[in-house]
Amino acid sequence: MDEQRVSDDGPPRRWRHGPLGHLWDEEERGTRWPWRSTVAITVFVLGGSSFAAHAQQSGRLPLDALARVLLLAGSALLLWRKRYPALVAFGTAAATLAYLAAGYAYGPVFLTVAVACFSAVLTGHRGAAWSAVGMLWAGHVLVAHWLYRWLPPAGDPAASWWQEVAVATWVVGVLAVSELARTRREQWGRERAERARAARRRADEERLRIARELHDVLAHSISVINVQAGVGLALLDTDPEQARTALTTIKAASKEALGEVRQVLDTLRTPGDAPRTPAPGLDRLPELVEQAAAAGLTVEVEGRPPRLAPGADLAAFRIVQEALTNVVRHSGSRHARVRVEHAGGELRLCVDDDGPATGADAGGSGNGLAGMRERAAALGGRIEAGPRPDGGFRVLAVLPSERKRDRAPSPAPGTGAGPGSVSSPSRTEEDR
Repeated sequence: MDEQRVSDDGPPRRWRHGPLGHLWDEEERGTRWPWRSTVAITVFVLGGSSFAAHAQQSGRLPLDALARVLLLAGSALLLWRKRYPALVAFGTAAATLAYLAAGYAYGPVFLTVAVACFSAVLTGHRGAAWSAVGMLWAGHVLVAHWLYRWLPPAGDPAASWWQEVAVATWVVGVLAVSELARTRREQWGRERAERARAARRRADEERLRIARELHDVLAHSISVINVQAGVGLALLDTDPEQARTALTTIKAASKEALGEVRQVLDTLRTPGDAPRTPAPGLDRLPELVEQAAAAGLTVEVEGRPPRLAPGADLAAFRIVQEALTNVVRHSGSRHARVRVEHAGGELRLCVDDDGPATGADAGGSGNGLAGMRERAAALGGRIEAGPRPDGGFRVLAVLPSERKRDRAPSPAPGTGAGPGSVSSPSRTEEDR
């Protein structure tokens, strides 16, 4: 059950969007404002722009109150970049364009546009991000090559086209990095969702396995207890010794059931612990015969069980156990035959009874044959079950005795569909 303990959220929260996910994940969740990153960007933009203004004293205007207001406005807009990414992208682009049109020095002012467009692309507003940087570049071309005659600083010449190439390269670089981050983030999201689906699928398969085990264990033991309880009640006054024998059988069967249920539930303990007892296999066929005899059913066993892999051995044991339980519940015959054959890499288990069906409600769940078919299909085998031409009922299980690469898919829980299913089962088979 290790898989069942895996969180459906996938990796730890810090890494949920990949190695860089912690850079934006905490801001993306809920309504937290990105104060820290915005303050850091604002300080960097103001300091870097002041340094650039001192370095570019010739030909550009020094920073004044208006310049600082534009820089602060563009940086402050980043507080809303997770909630209104498209508006913030256009707002930062407009503030930056106004700053450049006013003739102030170049510097890290473009950083606010880069961060806003990066956030817009990540949140799915790709068109807004592309439009915002396109507007900024087109506005810069307009200012630097036409409107510069009427804009400050006075006497400023037209910008070099190589400068426009550099700006265009910067624009393409920002968008390329944003698109790459978006693609990686979507890929991490798909992988996280697939891990969650796989964990849920494995948990469902494990729950189905435990349900089958509990059904098989309890159905067999409780059937024996039910029969012996009826015998004890009938003979309590007339034959106390026989009633005592029935009660002794009930005690032994209930103890056996408790042990097997405890073994099944061991899988729910802390992961990594070894099972306390080995899973049952065909080597316990003599115990099944004794339990059936205690329920008044004589069982003949033909053939010798081969050595099987643990999974196949457990499935074979449960199939025989359920088949004998069905004979006790639904058949009027008190005699059954179990034939074990092993040849050609296949194990054939055949359980016959001479009938006829009792037609009485034995209190079962009706999932016996469905569970047998699911066990066989999980190993790539099949179950054939139905009335025999000469009367009675037959269950034939064909299981691979060696591992196969391609296993048949398990049928849906509770459908009972699978290889070897009978197209029009009789009422007797449905009851089983």
